Amino acid sequence: MLRILLCASLGLAPSFGLVAKEVMTPDKLWQVKRVSALGLSKDNTHVIYRVTTPSVENNDFDSKVYQVPLKGGASQLLSAYQGILSDDNISPDGSKKLFHDTVNVEAVLATDRHKALTQADAYVFDDLNYRHWDTWKDGSVKHVFYQDLITEEKVDIMKGMPFDSPTSPFGGSSDYVWGPKGENIYYVSKKLTGAEYASSTNTDIYRYNLASKKTTNLTEQNLGYDKSPEFSSTGLLAFLRMDEAGNEADKNDIIVKLGDREVNLTAHWDGTVSSFEWSHDGKHIYFIAPIDGTIQLFQVAVNTKTKANPKIQQLTKGMFDVNSIVAALDGQLVVTRNSMNQAKEIFRFDLNSKKLVALTNVNEAFYTDLDLPNVEKRMVKTKDGEDMLTWVIYPPNFDKRKQYPTLLYLQGGPQSPLSQFYSFRWNFQVMASQGYIVVAPNRRGMPGHGVKWNKDISQDWGGKVMQDYLDAIDDVAKESYVDNKRIAAVGASFGGYSAFYLAGNHDGRFKTFIAHCGIFDLRSMYGTTEEMFFVNNELGGAYWEQNNAAISKAYNQFNPISYVDKWDAPMFVIHGGKDYRVPLSQGMQAFQAAKLRGLKSRFLYFPEENHWVLTPQNGIVWQREFFKWLEETL
Repeated sequence: MLRILLCASLGLAPSFGLVAKEVMTPDKLWQVKRVSALGLSKDNTHVIYRVTTPSVENNDFDSKVYQVPLKGGASQLLSAYQGILSDDNISPDGSKKLFHDTVNVEAVLATDRHKALTQADAYVFDDLNYRHWDTWKDGSVKHVFYQDLITEEKVDIMKGMPFDSPTSPFGGSSDYVWGPKGENIYYVSKKLTGAEYASSTNTDIYRYNLASKKTTNLTEQNLGYDKSPEFSSTGLLAFLRMDEAGNEADKNDIIVKLGDREVNLTAHWDGTVSSFEWSHDGKHIYFIAPIDGTIQLFQVAVNTKTKANPKIQQLTKGMFDVNSIVAALDGQLVVTRNSMNQAKEIFRFDLNSKKLVALTNVNEAFYTDLDLPNVEKRMVKTKDGEDMLTWVIYPPNFDKRKQYPTLLYLQGGPQSPLSQFYSFRWNFQVMASQGYIVVAPNRRGMPGHGVKWNKDISQDWGGKVMQDYLDAIDDVAKESYVDNKRIAAVGASFGGYSAFYLAGNHDGRFKTFIAHCGIFDLRSMYGTTEEMFFVNNELGGAYWEQNNAAISKAYNQFNPISYVDKWDAPMFVIHGGKDYRVPLSQGMQAFQAAKLRGLKSRFLYFPEENHWVLTPQNGIVWQREFFKWLEETL
């Protein structure tokens, strides 16, 4: 009887006479091991990778490093790997090494400005960019260095400059690279400060000559992003570029530099590139890009002798994401792959057979013991006649004769692919395994469905994209197995904005809402967020420029705060104290409004988390409270 009641509470069908498998739970999610590829061994025979295991008890992570033969076979635990791993930061002649470090360039802290006041705790700012992502600026920046491996002398190639390289907040060692002969260092930086920095996406690629100590801007004419420099085996420089100034989600193209001439290899292709890798012989570039609700592997020919559009070929296809290209060898690639039902693993891709072969199966036994949800691709016709791909994830042991509570998932970004991703927070496997159907539409503003579809969200946040959400849930809700009295809308970031907006514009469709780090008031968002280029591009500009029709529409018609009087359903608000992208006050305002309106509401506050929730115990709290709220209100 207990088994029957448990199944009924989760919306699952009991199976008598069989030992039922378990389903994924929030606690089990934090048993999933996380695989990350570090690179190849120096002799190109093994893949070196790290396995990170969450420790809920210690509230941290344990990591071990392994190697696995490229041809396949058993993995071997490594006690040390620095001498085995191929290192691109070593100069071509082996005499020097590139790295980055933090240097102080400005007196911002009170203790730097007033030396005698050693216990003062204050910051003094004269301009913008005073905080970024989850960190207040303290007067320090990151600079690229090289070190002579014999004399151990270190040289700061950006000495005295108040600029970052790697770029903040997520740049890394891929932001700098040796030239083919080692006489030059190429690095990425946004050489702006203050309000100009906060309002611009203009990163450039710079060349530093070791002999002359001269620095040259190679991409000065482009006012958007230039990043990810990488040289071919034949000495050609390729990098990624966005043309549109101030737009962080513009079409990303692969550029190859031929002397003073630049060739755009993907300008004619209706897609956007995530990352790339040169082929072993320098004749092709392999890249990954979103397409049709997934992220796949592509190749483009590099022919410098013709002006014809180069051929672009899709190499992989399936219900999975190729996350990264680890290495390109003669006839094969090393990549990472995941899906909504399986965390990331490392694969070998054969360029002749076009087959992916797993090199690691770190979580195989874990998943074998679970009943997994079924993921279905569904095409929905939007109100304006477009075909919209929508992922529908069904509970394990799904029974069409039953009715299930349903979650409309509201993707963040706003321009980010809703692919076959595997999240350790917004995990569809966990949601479906608790007995919910999950509806995840590839609404307007998502790459992988053409450049126009991606652009159509900018300055139209409350327009077609909101109708897309409603079209998706209305279409799926026609099915007999959807309980129309138990539908929720849940999301984070722009998805949180969407929850706040739909709460006042849903015509009774939703019984409850969950908004994580969502934007509640676009005016105060403009006044407190740190990357001004984002709000300038997406909303049209500053809220005081009301003579502009698009701006007026954004801050009035598309502002969730304008519809609080129409909120009529429970609201669960979640926010991180160190979220400076969507500051804490956004969540506080929404919670306060819901509570003062007399609605059932709750506020989950993580003082030390940023826009994401990263630590194990906080992650489990997030999941438990998420489902507790749904249990209470749905």
